[in-house]
Amino acid sequence: MKLFKINPFAHANGPPPKTLGAFFRWALDGSWPVLWLTGILSILAGVTEVVAAILLGRVIDSALASGPDSVFSDGAGLLMLSLGFFIILRPALMWANAYTQNIMMQPNLMTLTLSRIHRYTLGQAVTFFDDDFAGRIAQKEMQTARALNDVVTEMVHTVLFALASVIGAVLLLGTVDWRIALGLLIWMIAYGYLIKYFMPRIRVRSKARAASRAMVTGQVVDTVTNIKTVKLFAHQGHEDRAALGAMSEYRQRFLDFSVVSVSFRFWLMALAGVLPVLLIGGALWYWSLGLISPGDIAATGAISLRLAQMTGWVSFTLMSLYANVGEVEDGMRTLTPDHTLVDGDGAAELVVDKGEVHLDNVSFAYGRKTGGVERIDLTIHPGEKLAIVGASGAGKSTLVSLLLRLYDTEKGQILIDGQNIAAVTQESLRRQIGMVTQETAMFNRSAFDNIRYGKPDATREDVIAAARKAEAHDFITELEDFKGRTGYDAHLGERGVKLSGGQRQRIALARAILKDAPILVLDEATSALDSEVEAQIQMALERVMDGKTVLAIAHRLSTISSMDRIVVMDQGHIVETGTHDALLAKRGLYARYWDRQSGGFINAQAAE
Repeated sequence: MKLFKINPFAHANGPPPKTLGAFFRWALDGSWPVLWLTGILSILAGVTEVVAAILLGRVIDSALASGPDSVFSDGAGLLMLSLGFFIILRPALMWANAYTQNIMMQPNLMTLTLSRIHRYTLGQAVTFFDDDFAGRIAQKEMQTARALNDVVTEMVHTVLFALASVIGAVLLLGTVDWRIALGLLIWMIAYGYLIKYFMPRIRVRSKARAASRAMVTGQVVDTVTNIKTVKLFAHQGHEDRAALGAMSEYRQRFLDFSVVSVSFRFWLMALAGVLPVLLIGGALWYWSLGLISPGDIAATGAISLRLAQMTGWVSFTLMSLYANVGEVEDGMRTLTPDHTLVDGDGAAELVVDKGEVHLDNVSFAYGRKTGGVERIDLTIHPGEKLAIVGASGAGKSTLVSLLLRLYDTEKGQILIDGQNIAAVTQESLRRQIGMVTQETAMFNRSAFDNIRYGKPDATREDVIAAARKAEAHDFITELEDFKGRTGYDAHLGERGVKLSGGQRQRIALARAILKDAPILVLDEATSALDSEVEAQIQMALERVMDGKTVLAIAHRLSTISSMDRIVVMDQGHIVETGTHDALLAKRGLYARYWDRQSGGFINAQAAE
């Protein structure tokens, strides 16, 4: 039975293809045995519709032949067969069909597709997320997985069921009279042309509707995510107009879809009404000529009415199916671009036993002619505490991004203990680097989970110990969220909005302490702290830096004056290197920063 199970979290075989059919095969890989089983049961369920009509006709003919007095005695065998079919066999087959579709297939298929799409999306470079709305990307993931699941479900549940019913009906009517079967075939051809005309139009307009819907989601999520900025700048009206613009576009695309949908339904109902008139009328005509029996009329009537009803059901399903195909195609455009930052073939795990970082003639300008960094040669020795300072735009954060391989260098290479970071796996590289940033990243999860993100297998005692070292334990114990969860179990809100800037950075510091990576990056790690709080955690910073190779970026020069070495950057170049005292004695750019800083920060005038 293991063959007939879908592993909903199975990894995909390679990246998602760019063409529709190949994308479906990529998403469904590993689920085919269950799909085949479900399809066969759906076909058998469709055949029962025809069998039911055959049995009805046979019972009527038997009753008419036997007469009222002996109908039950003469037709006992046929009646018992019909009884077993309608009470036992048909319900059992319908149950099996429903079980495979609703329990074995649909929940697992949806999860399988979504997990593969999401896993691939997580592998995109940061530029992929920088260039789009977070809400729009999330919407596309859910939309594509849901639409693909609906397409497969309706193909199995409706299309195969209906095809089996129609083919069986043609064969049955062929045994009644070939001319009646021919009438059904002619009607099916007309029905096919109706489908062929409308379905591509529905597909195109559904794709446009899905794209505009995702834009609405992206716009709304972007506004809600930055709601404090919206309120602080009194821009609620501006955001409302932006949202209404996106909603207006969505409304128009929805109307375009609805117009073609309404037209399709009208012509569908008109054509469906022709079918029982054609078949039952033909059956009555041939019965009047003595060519068919009353049971044949009953069977033909039952089939024609069932097919007429099924026509509407199938057509609406096909309309939904084509609409979902359009949504899958729309999602594919967003979610299937090739990864721009990938591990090389045979990429090894990074091994750090010393912690030396060497930048060898590194240049990077974000694909432009200017900006970024240029011809950087720098070695951070094992265990050295190195600070980088410079005005905004000098290239400090670019160096950090290159070290973490969020971007690949355009020229030169970065080595850690002699290993080119472009030749090792990205995961192993980032496991060896701890980081505390100015823009602290918090998940809307518990304080415990946010800290343990640095080491997922850490115990509660490990987490609390890290929080104590980061001077975060006391305020964490006083937290309480809107659901009444307290302390380390309290959720922090989206992006940690329920915490002050200093509290968020102490959580981030605790996370870095718990990770205990041999290389530590501090990107404005204390910028959100006032002087009193900074003094409280300065000892914690010194403890976490002990024995590690440290790269610290700061505008507050007082925080890095005790570092082993300070590098001064200007317009993408290293212009000065030395200790705090040596750089002050040199009376260069660093000394100007120091002299002109206000409140301990580099100000804009220092760059003049």
